[in-house]
Amino acid sequence: MRVAIIDYGSGNLHSAAQAVVVVGARLSGACDVAVTDDPAVVAKADRVVLPGVGAFGDCMAGVRGLPGMVEALNDAVIEKGRPFLGICVGMQLMAARGLEHGTYKGLSWIDGDVVTLKTDDRQGLKIPHMGWNDLQLGDASHPLFAGWSAVPQVYFVHSYFFDCRDPGQVLATTDYGGAFPAIVGRDNMVGTQFHPEKSQSTGLKFLENFLTWRP
Repeated sequence: MRVAIIDYGSGNLHSAAQAVVVVGARLSGACDVAVTDDPAVVAKADRVVLPGVGAFGDCMAGVRGLPGMVEALNDAVIEKGRPFLGICVGMQLMAARGLEHGTYKGLSWIDGDVVTLKTDDRQGLKIPHMGWNDLQLGDASHPLFAGWSAVPQVYFVHSYFFDCRDPGQVLATTDYGGAFPAIVGRDNMVGTQFHPEKSQSTGLKFLENFLTWRP
């Protein structure tokens, strides 16, 4: 299995890559993990991971700044249906638009906007949202959630969230001054607002499920 992790200068790239390597080593059969900025490598990959830390516009510009990368992603994920995982801002880039410090066009794979996370000051909740929170799963039988507890806990670091247009494409939510999408997905693609690589055994199990997922 060939896994391409897109390198466009994102801050959490290597921690995400190391987590995928660790999980891949547990599986039967070879798992070749490539951290790459080469569209040709993405084109040949069996699975694609897009991490992300930072502002939506900067991250999207980083992806678009790699010649041929957006086209390779669309071909691999949309045309060929290869499993895709977006992490944090990598998940947000799946949206139609990001409204962080301006308006920026995303990959438009899932309809919706990335908007600021707001809380009531009386709740004493800080922005950015940092720390462990429960997930409320939409369909606990989804293969990506295999081996999880009924109410899994995962680790978040973010100030914006994906306001998904279609509730059916929200696979899990988290409550932080109000519910917001924590996992979105459709067909062969999934995105997590939380960081699987920082979510200990729960996150590693999710990555294992992604590597064995047959959408």
